[in-house]
Amino acid sequence: MTTTNLTEATFADTISGNDIVLIDFWAAWCGPCRMFAPVYETVSEANPDIVFAKVDTEAEPGLAGAFSISSIPTLMVVREGVVLFSQAGALPEPALANLVQAARDVDMDEVRRQIASQQEQVAE
Repeated sequence: MTTTNLTEATFADTISGNDIVLIDFWAAWCGPCRMFAPVYETVSEANPDIVFAKVDTEAEPGLAGAFSISSIPTLMVVREGVVLFSQAGALPEPALANLVQAARDVDMDEVRRQIASQQEQVAE
């Protein structure tokens, strides 16, 4: 599967309509972003059941601002609507492949329990 370009108009549907979404926040002028692009594409082709999306921070400043993106590339992993990972910097292919597997392996029931517990503590 090739990567998908995300916009403010398509973001919510993409996140809600897919189990796992990886998002690469990038810009055309960014050298590290251009170097990371083929790695991202290769790993996306090896995982056709996962959405590999890209957000051009120049074209979509609202999305970049909503996620406080201050450095690019920034990679984010969203599973079942929950951000599991967000980190600036390009990853080598083996590390990205490991991140994809880690996202698959997360016990989302446990994640939801932890979120609920944190929300209860804040409410008290």
